Amino acid sequence: MTDKLHPVMLAGTGSDVGKSVLATALCRIFLQDGYAPAPFKAQNMALNSFATPDGLEIGRAQAVQAEAAGVPCHTDMNPLLLKPQSDHTSQVVLNGKPIGNRDAYDYFRKEGREELREAVYAAYDRLASRYNPIVMEGAGSLAEINLRNSDLVNVPMAMHAGADIILVGDIDRGGVFASVYGSVMLLKPEERKYVKGILINKFRGDLRLFEEGRRMLEELCGIPVLGVVPYFNDIHIEEEDSVALAAKSAAAQRGKVNIAVVLLRHISNFTDFDSLERDPRVHLFYTNNVDELAKADIIILPGSKSTLDDLYELRRNGAAQAILRARREGATILGICGGYQMMGMQIRDPHHVEGDIEAMPGLGLLPTVTEMLGEKVTRQVRFTAAEGTGETMEGYEIHMGSTTPAEGSSFSPLNRMEDGRAEGCIVDGKCMGTYIHGILDNPAFIDTLLAPHSDKLAEGAERFDYHAFKETQYDKLADHVRQYVDMPLLYDILKGKR
Repeated sequence: MTDKLHPVMLAGTGSDVGKSVLATALCRIFLQDGYAPAPFKAQNMALNSFATPDGLEIGRAQAVQAEAAGVPCHTDMNPLLLKPQSDHTSQVVLNGKPIGNRDAYDYFRKEGREELREAVYAAYDRLASRYNPIVMEGAGSLAEINLRNSDLVNVPMAMHAGADIILVGDIDRGGVFASVYGSVMLLKPEERKYVKGILINKFRGDLRLFEEGRRMLEELCGIPVLGVVPYFNDIHIEEEDSVALAAKSAAAQRGKVNIAVVLLRHISNFTDFDSLERDPRVHLFYTNNVDELAKADIIILPGSKSTLDDLYELRRNGAAQAILRARREGATILGICGGYQMMGMQIRDPHHVEGDIEAMPGLGLLPTVTEMLGEKVTRQVRFTAAEGTGETMEGYEIHMGSTTPAEGSSFSPLNRMEDGRAEGCIVDGKCMGTYIHGILDNPAFIDTLLAPHSDKLAEGAERFDYHAFKETQYDKLADHVRQYVDMPLLYDILKGKR
């Protein structure tokens, strides 16, 4: 019988300090130590989302954390998801279902916030009744004092849960003393008492050089420093932020299949490509540069939060013409979700789901027409390749459109769903589209995708097992954090002994 632990919240001195990855580590550590942990983030803002087993939508980061915790993901782990549609508006997803688009100013006003607060508190309470401990994640900075009255995700959430807050500071970006001390001091006295520890993240160099700094922080804040976690680049956990995508080199590599993911302005669910990034047979890069697209053996059009807008931009910047030229010259073209829609003859939006454009010609690579619909499809799926009786594969759908054969044409489906439905479209082994996110996590599909380019592969290249790889990475992450964080002290805090 394991002890009942307090919930723990990893809150940050700012965005991108490593809260999500550290929460993932704690989920795996608690699982290894015999507990039944589950992740929770009251409000997440991301274009990377995931479909739960019951066909609802949550942020991808919480799905990753649930995987590390060894439990099925659920909307209670992320009851409020904001999916940005522009610099000022977001689609609001509550308990897994879209409830409309909101302007940022209207969303953060106090009117209507109590209904959302009640919803996220209720989700947390349901989760806490089933799991021990809850590993909570804050958002942005712990001390967004201008949003204090409307905050749903940081200190008020921790206070509702009775959580012990661990404040995470990023030393790699500089200013860690000011950011940690300032975050603590900007809290009200009754809020400050919930902060039970400090974690310094992304340290580079000799840890002994920070021993004095550690003591100084503890004296300044009156809070123990639980650990100084070194920066790592040899452990691979799915990222929530797309900022680093364009930095991946487009230089073609010999002995590998070179795959270009088209870098869209509104790219979503780019974690679809994590498995390819790790596959030793593949060199993957992200680009919308015409010359770089020409270097690719395979071009993938990814998902988009604004399909019509991104299609227009592809035509404007010349990438659309480069994709068509690559197809003529023997490259494989694969579209996923929004990318699948773009590959057809036309996209129609008569109900203005995405905006004012009612129709736009597609790339003409597939004999399909897509109509945008107000009702979002979210579901996990099991399927096989439509041709043959291959192994069963898994993925998920999140989209707001229906794709059908263009007038006067028919098409061959790419996949056959478990319930017998046809899915996707294939013209030949080098031109195809699908609505299924996560299709590239299936070794059987990757083998099919790479097959026409097998002559490029170095001798002895083998199939890659992404599921086994991810499990290994969660364990490596847990080992790394255990090495540098005072886990006995953290357990004392979560047992109420400190």
